[in-house]
Amino acid sequence: MSTTVTGHGGARLALRTAGPLGAPALVLLHGWAQSAAVWRRLLADPGLTERYRLLAPDLRGHGDSEVPEGGYDDPEVWAGDLAAVLAEASGPAVVLGWSYGGLVIADYLRVHGDVALAGIVLLGAITEIGPDRQGGLTGPVMNAGLREMLSPDDEIARPALRTFIERGTAIPLSQDEQDRQLGVALSTPAAVRKALFKRDIGSAEALAGVTVPTLVLHGDSDEVVLPMAGRYAADTVPGAAASWYPGCGHAPFLERPGDFDVDLAHFLTRSHAEHGKMGL
Repeated sequence: MSTTVTGHGGARLALRTAGPLGAPALVLLHGWAQSAAVWRRLLADPGLTERYRLLAPDLRGHGDSEVPEGGYDDPEVWAGDLAAVLAEASGPAVVLGWSYGGLVIADYLRVHGDVALAGIVLLGAITEIGPDRQGGLTGPVMNAGLREMLSPDDEIARPALRTFIERGTAIPLSQDEQDRQLGVALSTPAAVRKALFKRDIGSAEALAGVTVPTLVLHGDSDEVVLPMAGRYAADTVPGAAASWYPGCGHAPFLERPGDFDVDLAHFLTRSHAEHGKMGL
């Protein structure tokens, strides 16, 4: 099902939902230059949708969400957007952030803390951004063609984005999936693609203050967001658990879906149980 919520400053955010109203919630945050469409396998998985309420927004400037002129460098904006999505949940939610989605979670934590959360999953995620930020260390696949990927000229951006998507996973994605991701990336305005990188912010204090269960999932061959960024989060969040997927790149949920699904299912059960609300 598709609907909308009102984010920070009145921005309209597209939201995909699945699963029964009132069930324990899982919020899925996509990465840079993608959309909630990347979660379509999870949104159609009866193993999840029979037990949980899934909420998958398009981040502002992405997919079918509104494209405000500014605010992409402001933690209050990202925190407000996520708060609007969490308001659609019935009780504390597990929030999963892939890639840039992890930074959105960090923004929420620095503004609101974790009182509305049942748990956090950081999936191939950054939690910081800027030069020498340990939680935002990126690898050669991201760095090699970044200038071209940010170009407003599609003829320049297209081949760079295609290479980024092709090389971003150690286990190749299907051609259909690569083409879909490329189309979404090109539909993300170049100004938005660029604005998301115009930030310099650390998250040590926000991460160290987390009190809910946290799981870091990261491919050990990720050359988009380096595994060291995941290790930083795992070491900084008190009591965080971590799983490292051998021979896997930036998208474990697509490259190693079986292992990912098991890890996520166990974590959801644990997190919601600790908040007194088991999946039905």
